[in-house]
Amino acid sequence: MASKVSTGDKESNAAERELVDQRLVKALGHPVRAQALAILNERVASPNEIAQEVGQSVGHVSYHVKVLKDCECVELVDTAQRRGAVEHYYRATARAFLSDEEWRRLPASIKPSLSVTLLKDLIRDVAESLDAGVFDRRERHLSWTPMILDEEGWSELNGGLEEMLELVLAIQARSAERRAESGEDGIPVAVGLMGFETVGTQRSRKAKQE
Repeated sequence: MASKVSTGDKESNAAERELVDQRLVKALGHPVRAQALAILNERVASPNEIAQEVGQSVGHVSYHVKVLKDCECVELVDTAQRRGAVEHYYRATARAFLSDEEWRRLPASIKPSLSVTLLKDLIRDVAESLDAGVFDRRERHLSWTPMILDEEGWSELNGGLEEMLELVLAIQARSAERRAESGEDGIPVAVGLMGFETVGTQRSRKAKQE
């Protein structure tokens, strides 16, 4: 998360971090805001451009971008005259992801829609990569590993995935620093990490109980 935290005592740092976390939870509390924040993490864009990409009205997207701005998750970086109106361009100041603890604090009613939004974005990226013939152009990782775990194994798996995400973000940060020095364009990359309970697991539990 690219949020500012003061260098004061531990109590004040913790209080400010809690405030930042609450803002991000609110920001991701609606699927349109989650989509907009994900787009603005990738590039600078206007509500009009975001609306075209997510298939929503400009007014609807503009409202949610304003909420993101109020939550200090995006900032205005430019304006331009477009057909007699002023178009505003924003970029993200916070990453579009939640920690395990932040996810637990979200209302259960909005979790499915956020999951669907994320999966749709992932599937879209995969489909576009396959259609463009670049999915298998260089080394890449693709795996599917069904398994049965106990509760301890389930917790261990999710902890490992969280650590992997932190490693992925650290790699991205180091790469960004090198590209800033070299001027290299870089390789567009998407990384998807998933660990979830399957219907097959539920069936096996039910069969065992019967």
